[in-house]
Amino acid sequence: MQTRIKSSFIYLANAVSDLRGNWATLALVLSPLVLLSALCVLPDALNLQHELVRKFEPGVRTIGYLRIQTPYAPDIGTPQPPLFGRWVLISLHLAFTAITFMVKLVSLCAIKRIRSAERKGRLLNETIEIYREAISLAPAFLWISLLQVIAVVVGLVLLVAPGLLAMVWLYFSSVALVFENQRSWLALFRSRDLMRGRTIKVAVRIVVFLALWSGYNWWMGAGFLGLSLLIGPIAIWSGALCMTIFLFSLIGSAIAYTTIAFFIAAGVRLYQDLQAIAAENAVAIQETSMPATAPLANPGASAID
Repeated sequence: MQTRIKSSFIYLANAVSDLRGNWATLALVLSPLVLLSALCVLPDALNLQHELVRKFEPGVRTIGYLRIQTPYAPDIGTPQPPLFGRWVLISLHLAFTAITFMVKLVSLCAIKRIRSAERKGRLLNETIEIYREAISLAPAFLWISLLQVIAVVVGLVLLVAPGLLAMVWLYFSSVALVFENQRSWLALFRSRDLMRGRTIKVAVRIVVFLALWSGYNWWMGAGFLGLSLLIGPIAIWSGALCMTIFLFSLIGSAIAYTTIAFFIAAGVRLYQDLQAIAAENAVAIQETSMPATAPLANPGASAID
């Protein structure tokens, strides 16, 4: 039976079935990245707490974002510098971006082992094996990602449509790296070749994946914002603002990274269907290109005649 591209929601249901029974592995694999991302946000929380303590000191009244001295208030001196400087925060923000970026590679390696039924006896050993594979592929993954960004940016600068096409055509480049060991330009060409003649169908499914993922994260972000408005004043009053923001960032990162892994699993299912379709087309072309063979003549019979 010929393989066909399925509906987006079927791929999402398949992702649930792939990850069902493996949530413990996925949680243990993502937990170091979640913790590191929360620690990267912690200095911002400390600076915010330091600034709020400064604003609520006696003699300083805050109206919106303006600080106004009360009449005859004692001079409290020049404002104190933040606990962490600008370059420290910029470095941590870049580290946070890199950690979020590497979630894709770690999730792909974990999904590959889940799909191939390769498992170690202990959960910790399985996690170590996943990270060992991810670390070995990290240089190639970063190079492929850089090539993707360059291709998309160049396409967007020239015209919008080529950039969007490049974004779709190169969507599975990192999947080709992890699942087929295609590196550098070969991964980009492999992703493009798999979509040949099926660009619109694949693009629709990718848009659905991204739309659902962004919509889910938007609702979660709005929920966390509303909750922070309720808990924020209590945290400031109790002096636990730093811990509160750290816990919020920890939970938020855990939810965001889990959803990323989930939609990556759906994309892997789509990629494997494209692989199967390409293999079936190659076999069909090979069969049609081979000439028909006629039975060989019997040389002995012709000699007798």
